[in-house]
Amino acid sequence: MLKLYSCSGSTFYGDNCDYHILHLLSIYGSISMSISYLGMMLLLWWLVVATVADDVKYKDPKQPVAARVKDLLGRMTLEEKIGQMVQIERISATPDIMKKYFIGSLLSGGGSVPNPHATVADWINMVNEFQNGSLSTRLGIPMIYGIDAVHGHNNVINATIFPHNIGLGATRDTDLVKRIGAATATEVRATGIPYAFAPCIAVCRDPRWGRCYESYSEDTKLVQNMTDIILGLQGEIPKGSRLGVPYVAGKDKVAACAKHFVGDGGTTLGIDESNTVASQHELLSIHMPPYYDSIIKGVSTVMVSYSSWNGKRMHANGDLITGYLKDKLNFKGFVISDWEGIDRITSPPHSNYTYSVLASISAGIDMVMIPNNYTEFINDLKYLVKHKFIPMDRINDAVSRILRVKFTMGLFENPLADFSMVNEVGSQPHRDIAREAVRKSLVLLKNGKQADEPMLPLPKMASKVLVAGSHADNLGYQCGGWTIGWQGFSGNENTTGTTILTGIKSAVDPKTEISYMENPNTDFIKSNRFSYAIVVVGEHPYTEMFGDSPNLTIADPGPNIIRNVCGNVKCVVVIISGRPVVIEPYLSMIDALVAAWLPGTEGQGVADVLFGDHEFTGKLSRTWFRSVDQLPMNIGDPHYNPLFPFGFGLTTKTVIGR
Repeated sequence: MLKLYSCSGSTFYGDNCDYHILHLLSIYGSISMSISYLGMMLLLWWLVVATVADDVKYKDPKQPVAARVKDLLGRMTLEEKIGQMVQIERISATPDIMKKYFIGSLLSGGGSVPNPHATVADWINMVNEFQNGSLSTRLGIPMIYGIDAVHGHNNVINATIFPHNIGLGATRDTDLVKRIGAATATEVRATGIPYAFAPCIAVCRDPRWGRCYESYSEDTKLVQNMTDIILGLQGEIPKGSRLGVPYVAGKDKVAACAKHFVGDGGTTLGIDESNTVASQHELLSIHMPPYYDSIIKGVSTVMVSYSSWNGKRMHANGDLITGYLKDKLNFKGFVISDWEGIDRITSPPHSNYTYSVLASISAGIDMVMIPNNYTEFINDLKYLVKHKFIPMDRINDAVSRILRVKFTMGLFENPLADFSMVNEVGSQPHRDIAREAVRKSLVLLKNGKQADEPMLPLPKMASKVLVAGSHADNLGYQCGGWTIGWQGFSGNENTTGTTILTGIKSAVDPKTEISYMENPNTDFIKSNRFSYAIVVVGEHPYTEMFGDSPNLTIADPGPNIIRNVCGNVKCVVVIISGRPVVIEPYLSMIDALVAAWLPGTEGQGVADVLFGDHEFTGKLSRTWFRSVDQLPMNIGDPHYNPLFPFGFGLTTKTVIGR
């Protein structure tokens, strides 16, 4: 078989063009010298072209993935390999940059969109424009575009927003999370994006952590079970698949990302990006097991945590990234850093960037999320390789893993998105799944001041009902962080959905009068003789360190609304929050109490259960404390004395014919 070379870089591959042309001429030297020089060159060209299809294995989908990876890797220059290891923010990219630096991946950070009112078509066109830049390179390696689709395709206007993970943990329903994963994958793919930074499989051990709602539970086993969402995002892994090998089923599935490796849910005082103090046994028994399950289920990528373990930054922890994740657990996908994660290896961040590049790549990170300073990273890594601080084998390992995922998911065969699935974004079947998830996630904590006098289900027929609270008619508040913008939003204008108030209005009898006032005073409540009241209060949206809270209180004026309303009329309080919050001081005046978590766009699901069309079935996925002074407090701790224990949840029966 002939090996192909090039002077132009477009047809042959190699460095010394003259030598290889002479080599080819020598092979065919028996050809009559009477052929003209022009004829000889035409014959040579024909011989070369005739061998292209057989020689370029990486372009042949019939070849095994390993053969395609090996073939492509053998053709790549150092610059092309380093480019594959780079992921930059779309704001920093152009098609020319993708081509010039051989960029392997792009991402949209929270709220990073083609334009403020971007349609599905706008997303597709943007992704394809960048992709065309990548495809125009010498080897035509497609880039992979990633996005934080952590509770649905949450950056995209009018997409279905599912409950955050803490609510899904309360359902205990693995089939449901698989269907949520599949719906999310379809909506993400519909916009031309093949890679989702989900799921978060942190085991949150302290609700003061601002990312606790991204965790399914404080209980390791429950988090392990919920990794079934990977089977929805990527597809069911085929029987007989090799352990640790990534798997993506087709054009309506995405590469998933288990995050954040490892121990991010165990930081001291729940401070984001901080230090997890734990023995090796505690780390491996509490925080590591969900990664076992994710790898068994074929997860394509793993994202490294900002946090440290016993003082060592995870982004520089080769013992865990290479020694444990890759070698012991046999993970064959690629490991990606978090946003500017390698910068945080030093304190202050970015103070010795060359060292950060050396430490992170040596530790086993394969793809580095560098939103902006990609040229600095490329230059530093090239220097470190050329001067043998980082061996070429480490670069080849990283690039092989990245290419393995790209080949496995069919990105080389289908690099460009089309418009065939545009109607999937926010589709009614997906909203129906989200509404089901809301119903199953609700946890009934109290039902009546007397056990034999339950308040729920509420009667649909009543003369007048008061709905109060800052969260009753606020789509942004009920969706929480990671929705449209990084930190979420307030109000009903930024996307499509049903507020809890709208759901209540559609659930009650047409003759029932609904009176909504966000913060009613005592005189108003007493003068209207309400049959009962529904109070909806909770936390305002937050993400990451902005959600770290030492006190975990309901946002004002929530406590005052509870006192005013529940002190004067029979009431049910619905808490919208990303975690348990302080509720004991008000519990005695509340008739019924519901933890609704962060339900997403389908607020009708709350009304479905309040009025008895469906049962309360949710169980607490984490312990509800009495006082923040008890924290951290988790099931099994010797000082365990909760207000409501892990697994608690009252039930109701559906009411027929109302």
